[in-house]
Amino acid sequence: MLDYLNYGRGDAGLGILLKAFRTLYPYLFFIARQNRIRDPFDPRVVEAYWIGNELLERAGKKEFYTHLRDEHAIPKLIGRNDFSMIEAKIVHGALPHHSFHVCNIWKRTGNESSAHTLESMDSCRISWGRIRNIDGPALFVETEPLAISQNRLMLGEGVIKKIIRPLDSPQHIDECAVGDTISIHWNIPCEVLTSRQVQNVRAYTLQSIRFANQHYS
Repeated sequence: MLDYLNYGRGDAGLGILLKAFRTLYPYLFFIARQNRIRDPFDPRVVEAYWIGNELLERAGKKEFYTHLRDEHAIPKLIGRNDFSMIEAKIVHGALPHHSFHVCNIWKRTGNESSAHTLESMDSCRISWGRIRNIDGPALFVETEPLAISQNRLMLGEGVIKKIIRPLDSPQHIDECAVGDTISIHWNIPCEVLTSRQVQNVRAYTLQSIRFANQHYS
């Protein structure tokens, strides 16, 4: 899937693969529809969901609420009382970014429905890290893991994390250098980020964390 996205290709094979992810595809379709983009796999749409960009800002609050209620059946998944809290967060500006789903919907959706742990949340979100050293396929990146302090979710102190590049990594991951910042998903290096993308993924992640710590009455 990453090869398709990294090289900007889209065909029927990509469509079948992405539709298998029952959480991902509805989000892409929703973001595309809110921006009048015909192709849910448009790179701008994919970037909006995973990294974050201006397309998220154009999503209507009522439409986002309906999307979570109907397309993801979140009330059934987490209960109506907890979903009312999600509704309040949408009213206060929550956006359809991947990190919002990870940090604020406490059960995973898709092939498995189980409670998130802090570790699984940290692995599931798109994190980022600056490469400090390279040793063969191993990348040693400085990254800020999710942490909990005084019962509040936050980004923790920077740590050095070892990430292994798979043999089928895209070319730009094979050719990354010390000083580059990469995105990481389930301990797999995804892509080399631009400074704009780093700013965006950090900003949208921090926004999602703030919502995770809010309890609206």
